[in-house]
Amino acid sequence: MPKPLTIRVLTVDSELEFSIQATTTGKNLFDQVTKSIGLREVWFFGLQYRDTKDYVGWVKMDKKVATQDIKKDKDGIVTLELRAKFFPEEVGEELVQEVTQRLFYLQVREYILKEEIYCPPETAVLLASYAVHAKFGDYDRAVHSTGFLAIDKILPKRVLDQHHLDSVEWETRIVSWYSEHRGMLKEDAMLEYLKISQDLEMYGVNYFDIKNKKGSDLHLGVDALGLNVYGNSDKLTPKIGFPWSEIKNISFNDKKFVIKPIDKKAPDFIFYSPRLKINKRILSLCIGNHELYIRRRSKDNAEILQMKATAKEDKLAKQLERQRFAQEKQMREESERLRLQAEQMRVESERQQVEMADRLAKLEAESIAKLEKLERDAKNAADALQRADEARKRAEAENAQLDAKNAEAKAAAAAATEEARRQADAAAEAAKAQAQAAADAKAAQQAAQEAVKAAAEAAAAAKATAAAQQAQVEQAAKAQAEQAASVQAGHAGQAPGVQDFDGGEGDSAAKELYSSTLDASQLAKDDNDRLSLAEKNRKMQEQLKKLGSQLAGAKDSSKLTKADLLYQENQKAGREKYKTLRQIRSGNTRSRVDEFENM
Repeated sequence: MPKPLTIRVLTVDSELEFSIQATTTGKNLFDQVTKSIGLREVWFFGLQYRDTKDYVGWVKMDKKVATQDIKKDKDGIVTLELRAKFFPEEVGEELVQEVTQRLFYLQVREYILKEEIYCPPETAVLLASYAVHAKFGDYDRAVHSTGFLAIDKILPKRVLDQHHLDSVEWETRIVSWYSEHRGMLKEDAMLEYLKISQDLEMYGVNYFDIKNKKGSDLHLGVDALGLNVYGNSDKLTPKIGFPWSEIKNISFNDKKFVIKPIDKKAPDFIFYSPRLKINKRILSLCIGNHELYIRRRSKDNAEILQMKATAKEDKLAKQLERQRFAQEKQMREESERLRLQAEQMRVESERQQVEMADRLAKLEAESIAKLEKLERDAKNAADALQRADEARKRAEAENAQLDAKNAEAKAAAAAATEEARRQADAAAEAAKAQAQAAADAKAAQQAAQEAVKAAAEAAAAAKATAAAQQAQVEQAAKAQAEQAASVQAGHAGQAPGVQDFDGGEGDSAAKELYSSTLDASQLAKDDNDRLSLAEKNRKMQEQLKKLGSQLAGAKDSSKLTKADLLYQENQKAGREKYKTLRQIRSGNTRSRVDEFENM
């Protein structure tokens, strides 16, 4: 019995391993892989490998995996990659499952970062903002502080090298857009990334080296909208285009490739490729893209309708869940805000109480000081009164002594009249002075009594004033305490609220033919009416233009690549992807075939 073959399958975000039998076909393995990851939109995908000559190929669904020319490692393990082989015309309408959207998002982002798809600097910054949202969700200044982005993993190296900006300056520009995506689901951010990416000139295009009958070196681009011919050194600007709606059948004979138009008057579109294997890859891509082109213009089958309904329900459920989380978060934030507000009011109330107590203490100290002053004044008045009384007593004593002396003087008058007269005169003088002293003492006594009375009245008034102020302060403190209690009580009562059509990969001469079943009536939409997302969104146009002007000031023109110069030339000429496609498909098929032959 043949030994089982170990298969390692890499997706853009995971690694799977299978053990298959020698009889296992490509489709058997592909079904195992897609079921393992829950992928139902299988018509976009294929299993890619490198052959023994290191050329890229796709696993053929109708052949045994073990018999296909796939390189093995030293341990005999085969490594395959689950990749998008065909790209949608409009990601917002065609990619239904989230797993499909995520796989496309990761693959397209990888192509842009590896510069397999050219992306201008300003668009790269816009895409980076959606990539950041797809990873982190809503921007939160408290969580997403400066330095949280790994700039080298979200912007192409070419863009970083061409501008004199450090990581913080790049981050600032990305965050300015990232912050505007608030409320968007991560899955929607991935889809927005793809919507912008699909307007890039190289998105979804497979390029092949071909020659026309003259032998001119050209590029053939195969994508979801048709076939385009490019000059040898310009993969951004197609020169001639043939939409799938003009192609009747496709065939090749060895290295000669023939595309027959629906217009019977037009000549065949013939080109040559360097290898037979390339023609087989071109045919496989043409068949797959052509059939998907027809499928898009037909009514959705039951499986697609069921997937769309399920996806719509899942998205609605996620939106409702997100709204619930947002409401709960808002209620928690409001509750915390109210708690903080109550705490602030409590602290403010305590501060005011402390200030009031300080004022009361100050008033009390002032009242005590005034009272002490009044007491000192009263004491001084009492001392003055006592001194006046002592002076009076001394005067009385002196009067008594004078009376005695007068008596003695009268007794001695008889002895010496002259001496008596002199003494009488002296006594009269002394009596006069004594009388004046008595009058002065009486006046001093009266003044002291009036001072004591005034001091008593002042002390009574001061006590009344202090009592009134104390009552006023107590009343204010009581009102403040009642207000704080009311606020706390108020807050305490609030609630916080595909089938694969690939032929063999051998290099022997071969003929293959694919005929279209396309009916013009199936063309439900006009490809010529398509506009890029930037054309539809004026705000995005202005933002991209503004950012482009800002980056121009930091750009190092010496590091511009050929693709950059071609893009700038297209911008100056007013060319963009869909406008160019309309121009290169204008005129009849014959004129475009003739133009191709003359390139």
